[in-house]
Amino acid sequence: MGEEVQMADGGATVADGKGGDRRRGIDRVIILLEALLRHRAPMKAGDIARMIGAPRSTTYEIVNRLIEAEMLEVVGTEGHVYFGRAMHLFGWAYSHHNAHYRRIVEAMDRLSGEVLATTQVCGLRGNKYIVLDSRDGPGPFRITSDVGAEVPIPWTASGRLLLAHLSEREILDFIPPEDFVLPDGRELSIAGFLEDVAKARRDGYCETTGLADRFTWCMAAPIRDGHGIAGKTLCLVLPMETPPSRREELLKKLLRTSAGLSLDQG
Repeated sequence: MGEEVQMADGGATVADGKGGDRRRGIDRVIILLEALLRHRAPMKAGDIARMIGAPRSTTYEIVNRLIEAEMLEVVGTEGHVYFGRAMHLFGWAYSHHNAHYRRIVEAMDRLSGEVLATTQVCGLRGNKYIVLDSRDGPGPFRITSDVGAEVPIPWTASGRLLLAHLSEREILDFIPPEDFVLPDGRELSIAGFLEDVAKARRDGYCETTGLADRFTWCMAAPIRDGHGIAGKTLCLVLPMETPPSRREELLKKLLRTSAGLSLDQG
């Protein structure tokens, strides 16, 4: 049996004298790439080492190898590194050869043009909500969306739908308590949030207003997988002052579009 070793970042691996070092190296590559993704800007290798709690020598070795593979590239003149063109090719391959995701992107393009509003596809990454892709409509209203930025689930309409298949206990175990505090310091009622999730489950959609942004009205519809679970959502982000009749019209269009993208066709 190999000996379990606790890594500086909190993860564990197995050092067995044979494959242990290789496994640890793979883990650190993943952790390093995750750190760059979360930082969302180029970093020096030394700063990355401190962020992930890894030895500088190991981090420099990984960074240099990833640069050779064009997964990272040097940015500027001070030794900062960020994602390289190989990462773009990996993303391109996913978006162009995943037929379902390609249909989602085509629907986003069409919907944003038709409704003149910001259209997003959203999902979960770990226990956080992320925007997977976003399209601005040609109208004057714009929402700045950081694709891939992690946001607490309770701040979003989509989050309520994405948890609709879980029990209340599973939801409370999944969401950190601090995530119920909004950016402006308001604290959401946990009981109220659970009621919202139950309502989203019954209605098959969710609308929220004035949570993370006080000036927007958000509506989300599920894109269900083959088991009927909302693995992704299709969302519209509207100005707060959008008239109720217009919101009702847009919600119907959103629901028709998301139903056509759901694999269970439910």
